[in-house]
Amino acid sequence: MPFEIRPYRDADLTSIYKICMQTADGGKDASHLFTEQQLIGDFYAVPYVILESDVCWVVSRGDEVCGYIVGCKSSQSFSLQCEEQWFPTLRTKYPLASKSISPLNDRLLRLIHDGYQPRPEFANYPAHLHINLLGNTQGHGLGAKLINAFIDNLKTLTVAGLHLEVSRDNAGAISFYEKMGFEVICEFEHSIGYGMCLYPC
Repeated sequence: MPFEIRPYRDADLTSIYKICMQTADGGKDASHLFTEQQLIGDFYAVPYVILESDVCWVVSRGDEVCGYIVGCKSSQSFSLQCEEQWFPTLRTKYPLASKSISPLNDRLLRLIHDGYQPRPEFANYPAHLHINLLGNTQGHGLGAKLINAFIDNLKTLTVAGLHLEVSRDNAGAISFYEKMGFEVICEFEHSIGYGMCLYPC
C-alpha cells in the first residue's frame, strides 16, 4: 500500500503522541526517559495540531499514521496562544518534579513552566516546524514531501519565512535541511538555527 501525504485530522491525535515518543531519543523510542508518556508530545507536537491544525500534515499508509509535520504560521502569535490556551492546563498536569527523572524529562517540565519564547534571531522567519517519521518510513523521500507540503501551504498564506533548530550532533538532519534549501542564520551552544525565506525576508 502506498504512502499518502495528507492534512492532519482530529482522529490522528493518538498517533501524533505515539510517534513523538517513539522518535524522541535521537530517532529511537524514549518512553523509558519519561514518567508521563504524553509529556513530550504535549510540548513538541500536540499544541500545534490543537491550535494550528491548518498547517499540519501527516504521512499515512492505509489507516496507520507513520509520520507528521507540525508547526505554526507565526511563532510570536503561537507563543501567546500557548500561554493563554495551552500551558496553564499543562502546568497543572505536570508539576515540577521534586527529584530528577531524566535530563530530558526535567528539561521538558522546565520548558512547560517557563513557556515558549521565540528567539529574536528568528524574527524575519516567523513560522517554524517539527517533523518526525517512524523508522520504517524513512528513505522514501517522505520527509522532503512533508516539508514541501508545509512550505506550499505557508506560501498560500503569504508567510514570509520559516525557521527550525537542529542539534549540532545531528549530522543527518543538518545535511537534509541544507539539501532542502534551508540556510544557517544563527548558531547557539548546542544547536544551529536554519531559515528559509518564502517571500522577501
